[in-house]
Order: sequence, then C-alpha cells, then structure tokens
Amino acid sequence: MEFFDFHHHKNNLRYGVYNVNLREIPPDFPYSIGIHPKEIAADALESQFDWLRSNIDSHCFAIGECGLDSFSETDQKIQEDVFLRQIEIANELKKPLIIHCVRKFYEVISFKKYAEQSMIIHGFNKKHSIAEDLLKNNFYLSFGKAVLYNLSLQNTLKMIPLDKVFLETDNDDFIIEELYQKASEIKGISLERLNEQILENLETIQNG
Repeated sequence: MEFFDFHHHKNNLRYGVYNVNLREIPPDFPYSIGIHPKEIAADALESQFDWLRSNIDSHCFAIGECGLDSFSETDQKIQEDVFLRQIEIANELKKPLIIHCVRKFYEVISFKKYAEQSMIIHGFNKKHSIAEDLLKNNFYLSFGKAVLYNLSLQNTLKMIPLDKVFLETDNDDFIIEELYQKASEIKGISLERLNEQILENLETIQNG
C-alpha cells in the first residue's frame, strides 16, 4: 500500500505534494507553489509573483505554502497583502491553499471569507482549542511528525473528524508510513480505512 504524503520537500517522491522552493522549477508530479511569508521580498514582489504565475502548470496541486508568520521580518500588512493575492490566484485557478501559520491563527481565520477553495493548515501542532476554531471555519488540518510523540496532539487528532485530516512528513526525516500507522491506532481504524479516507479528502479539496 502506498501512503500519500500531503506536504513534503523530497524531490524524488512522486506520491504526495512536493513543496516547490522559491525560484525553483517545479517537477513533473504533484506540487504546491507559493510565496512563503518568510521569503517575501517587499522590493521584488512583482518578480516573485511573476515566478509564481509562470510556473503553474497541470501538475500544480495547490497554492502554497502561503500565510502569516509572526517571526517573519516582513511587515504584517505586506504579509497580509501577499497572502490575499495568493488566495485570489487560488480562486482564479480553482486550487486549494496550503497554509503556513505561526502564531497568527486567528488572523488566518479572518482571511477564510476571501477563499473560494479549500484551505489546509500544514504541520498543525497547536492546542486543541485552536484546532476546534479552525474546524468551525472549515479548515483542514495536516499533521506531521509531532503526532508520533506529542500526547496532546495525539488527543487532538483522535477528536477531530477524519474527513478533515491529512498527513505529511514536511522536511522531517522519517517514513510517512510510520505516521499513517500511528494515526490509524489513534483513530482506532485500519490502515486501509485511513488511507481510503485521506484519498477521499484529496478528491474533495481538488473539487473546491
């Protein structure tokens, strides 16, 4: 059985969504492409957006990573403008959005009203109350390596609906199957059932 890696940085892994780095040429398998809040160049924004638009082809699965980051050196207003522009591109192209968020969850939630496509918080590892607020606003949550050892996060995963879940390796060095195995144990379901549901979730977000 193959296990879909929702967000990864391995350019030799075809079964998943590869995160394209800024100025990189995308691969010929599913990828996400966006302007990360920590990579925004305020004096070269149009060049960055030209790169983004010119590298979207039939293999593009999603727009992102994009979002808001409290540790970014870029001014909050500029981050918000860049985020909104990427939401508009996703709307135009009918692509889901992979969201990077650091200590700005309620600000990100406030942007949901502009999005016509699905929004997925990648690498979610925050407290359960934040997960609940995101779910109330129809976000999806993608979980990574922290689920293997973080008991609080395991409890959050246990409680949230399976049809709002994705699993990812991000840039951590481990095998995605480990995460699927742990998640199936936490949810009390078979690996086959978990795998089947995540594939259904993928289909749902691709259809808006």
